[in-house]
Amino acid sequence: MESGRNVAVYGAYGHTGRFVVAELRERGYVPLLVGRDRDKLAALAGSSTEARQASVDDPASLDRALRGAAAVINCAGPFATTAAPLIEAALRAGLPYVDVAAEIEANLDTFARFAERARAAGTAVVPAMAFYGGLGDLLVTAAMGDWTSADEAHIAYGLSSWHPTAGTLAAGAVSAQRRAGRRVRFTGGRLEYHDDALPTLDWRFPAPLGPRRVIDGFTMADVVTVPSHLDVPEVRTYMTANAAADLSAPDASAPTAVDERGRSAQTFVVDVLVRSGTAERRASVAGQDIYAVSAPLAVEAVDRILTGRTRTTGVASAGAIFDAPDFLRALSAHLSPQHG
Repeated sequence: MESGRNVAVYGAYGHTGRFVVAELRERGYVPLLVGRDRDKLAALAGSSTEARQASVDDPASLDRALRGAAAVINCAGPFATTAAPLIEAALRAGLPYVDVAAEIEANLDTFARFAERARAAGTAVVPAMAFYGGLGDLLVTAAMGDWTSADEAHIAYGLSSWHPTAGTLAAGAVSAQRRAGRRVRFTGGRLEYHDDALPTLDWRFPAPLGPRRVIDGFTMADVVTVPSHLDVPEVRTYMTANAAADLSAPDASAPTAVDERGRSAQTFVVDVLVRSGTAERRASVAGQDIYAVSAPLAVEAVDRILTGRTRTTGVASAGAIFDAPDFLRALSAHLSPQHG
């Protein structure tokens, strides 16, 4: 198969990385398995897939790992450690870069450090191309439609449960350390760090989920992706209280597969409301397994970049670089629109 179908996956043997590798194969791409652990790579690769050992603290190994690839997907957190070295390697190789980072600070770093260089190189760098950050941004962009600005964007996450991966817990610890334990919100057109207690309220999700208790200000990567290209001075995110409790539980357990795709039984609804004056617009989707659904999001992004279906270059969020409604329609096998 031609090298234009080769996609390097860094962190290929991780929980989300395995979903990405499977999705690439389903789409007719050839995954190049990349990571630090030679034994884990070999176990995943078997006899039919190429594995390349590389480490983010060894630029030469990254250069070798990306040789012959058409794009790179970074699935290895904490992204505060991995994103910059992988982006540097992608820029050296002239390759588009996509990651699944949910870390607010790491995504901010990507925009701040690489916007000018990626634009000058004519290369696409798409951070947070995953359930958190990417999906919310696509939904907000689609809901906005022909609006050029809005007063508020609200993104509510209705998770049935949350069994976090080890990577999620490690990334959360890094983010908490970077912000000295403070919380973050996007208000008045900028990010604010604060120590305020987070209130709870009832959010009316579309049927059949209906009203659920949520934590107001449970901030996710959408506060980076949405304001990066949309004129919305208030971006708020919400999390169902039961899922937030699962995440912080001292005995939190990893996801357990329940189907042939390796997905967990976790279900979700992402409900977006944008408001401009008294006018409101809404967009909502439902699906299964927040980690599994990150794979079609990231792979669809790579496919659109490689086939020229993009609106810009440089560092760009999902809603900025892609046609948001069309992108969401393309994921109809994984995301079901919700109404009412």
